[in-house]
Amino acid sequence: MSRIHREFHTFDRIGWLRAAVLGANDGTISVASLVVGVAASGALQSSVLLTGVAGVVAGAMSMAAGEFVSVRSQADAEEADIERERYELETQPERELEELTSIYVDRGLDEPLARRVAEKLMLGNALEAHARDELGITETLRARPIQAALFSAVFFAVGAVIPIASVMLSPSAWIAEVTSATALITLLVLGGSAAYAGGASVARGALRVFFWGALAMGLTAGVGRLFGIAM
Repeated sequence: MSRIHREFHTFDRIGWLRAAVLGANDGTISVASLVVGVAASGALQSSVLLTGVAGVVAGAMSMAAGEFVSVRSQADAEEADIERERYELETQPERELEELTSIYVDRGLDEPLARRVAEKLMLGNALEAHARDELGITETLRARPIQAALFSAVFFAVGAVIPIASVMLSPSAWIAEVTSATALITLLVLGGSAAYAGGASVARGALRVFFWGALAMGLTAGVGRLFGIAM
């Protein structure tokens, strides 16, 4: 008896992975940068902590809203294309059969075989076949706005835990330094983990996130110090 060979690909998790990674990275970078900027201005530790907590709430809601609107727009476009395809299958089935046949011919099948494949699929789930092979829409890659919004908000908050904890636990005179160091280490781990989960280079992924995090915190620290001196 032959065994079924199962393969696992990163596309199977690309939807939630994108939202989770984006949320966690943004949570760490945004809140750490905010905290570092306020701390560099000479603000009290309680004020820095309050700023960080407010940044977590505002950032998580912003991420959720942004992801929902963006992915909902994509889902609306997909649904409109599928409905158009459903109408065409009902009103012009022969034309749709020819269209599906030509797709398989373009992919390398000879025309008689391509037509037999198209006819077989049309007898089954014609809409699914056209959505997959003509529109490029599959169940795995379908836009899921609620899932994207939830993952973004939750992982934003998760990513923000490190800078918030750094503010609470570090000496008041070293908030900016401790928060920057812990945030950058976290970003290295997040970037490397995301690259590993996506099948990409771990070192490249880690350094890419590290660079942008360091740049963001450096700029906000400079702004905070500048305004702190001015005040």
